[in-house]
Amino acid sequence: MASPKSPKSPRGGSSTKSPPAPISPDTAQPSAAGEVPTTEIPFHDNENEEGDSGVEDDEDDNASSTASLTDSIYDYRNIHGRTYQNSKTTQYWGPNDERQNDGLDISHHFITMVLGDKLFEAPLSKPPTRVLDVGTGTGIWAIDMSDAYPSAEIIGTDISPIQPMWVPPNCMFHIEDAQLEWTYEPESFDYIHIRGLYGSISDWGALYKQAYRATMPGGWIENFEYNIMVLSDVPEIRDDPKHIFKRWANIFFEASERMGKTLRIGEGGQMRRLMQEAGYVDVVEKNYSVPIGAWSSDPTMKQIGAYSLAFLDESLEGFALFMLKEIMGWDYIEVQVFVSEMRKSLHNHKIRPYYICTNVFSRKPLTGE
Repeated sequence: MASPKSPKSPRGGSSTKSPPAPISPDTAQPSAAGEVPTTEIPFHDNENEEGDSGVEDDEDDNASSTASLTDSIYDYRNIHGRTYQNSKTTQYWGPNDERQNDGLDISHHFITMVLGDKLFEAPLSKPPTRVLDVGTGTGIWAIDMSDAYPSAEIIGTDISPIQPMWVPPNCMFHIEDAQLEWTYEPESFDYIHIRGLYGSISDWGALYKQAYRATMPGGWIENFEYNIMVLSDVPEIRDDPKHIFKRWANIFFEASERMGKTLRIGEGGQMRRLMQEAGYVDVVEKNYSVPIGAWSSDPTMKQIGAYSLAFLDESLEGFALFMLKEIMGWDYIEVQVFVSEMRKSLHNHKIRPYYICTNVFSRKPLTGE
C-alpha cells in the first residue's frame, strides 16, 4: 500500500499549535485490577443518537559493536516478501524494507507533533554540541536535528544500513549494535536520544548505564517508547477481554518474552526507575494519549491520529510476520487473518482507538553535584 505523502518535518523550536497534554504517569497504565482510565482526547459524541452502540465497523474511515556487524549488514532475511536484518549479534522484529521505513518516517512526524512540534523535550540549558541517536532507523530524526543545530555533530547508529547517503554535513551514521560494548569515549555526548526500541533490547538497565558513561556531566538522555496495547473508552471494547486489541497485545507480549526482549518497557515507570538506577537525576516521565485515526474533534489530535493510523497501516504486517510466524510458529494465512482483524478495528473510528506513548528524560549530574 502506498504511504501518504509525509509533511515537511519541523526543524526544532516551538509551534503555535497546542500539543496533546501529557497524562499523569500514575494513571497512564492499567491498574492492578486491569482498569484503564479514560483518555483526554476530545471527540464529538454524536454517534449514538439513534441507539447505535458505536461498535459497528466503519471501513471507510565486548567485541566492537561496529566490527561485529560489518560482515552481516547487507545480509537480509526474506519472509514472504518482507526483508529483515539478519544480524549475527542481535535479533530485531521489525522489517527494514521500504514499506516499513515509510511507516517509521510517518511516525516521526506524528511524534514531533505530539511533542508540540519539537524534536525533544529535555530542557537543555544550551544548544547541544554532540548528539547520539541510538537506533536511528531511517535517520530522519538525526537529519532533522542536524538541520536544527548545524554547529552540532549528530551521530545516528543502527544495525541496519537503511539511512540515506545524502545528509547534512554535520550528520553521520554508524553501523552499531547498541547492546554490545559501546565504542564511544566516556563523557563524549551532551545529549543522547532513543526512540522506539521496544522489543529490541535484552537489558535496558545495561543500555542506560552505557549511555550514562557516554554522557557528559550535565548532559541529558531522552527515551520515547510506544505501548502496544490499543485502548478504547467504549465500554463494549474496554470491557471485552477477548477483543482483538487485547488478543493482539497479549500474543505480542508472549512472543517478546520468548525472545527475551520486552515490549513493555514503557509500562509501570520502568524507564524512569532504570535511568535513576544508572545514575541519572532530574528524571521526568510524560505519558501521551495518541489517537489512532482522525476521530478527534481537536484539529491537531485529528492530524496526529491520521498519521498514527498510517504508521500502523504500513507496519502491522511486518511486525506480525516475524513475531507470530517466526517466534510463535503461526501459519502465514493465520497471521494474515489476524492482521486483517486488527486493521479492521483500527479503522473503526466509532470505537475511538488510541494508545499510550511514554517519554522519559533525565540528566547526568555535574561533577561533584
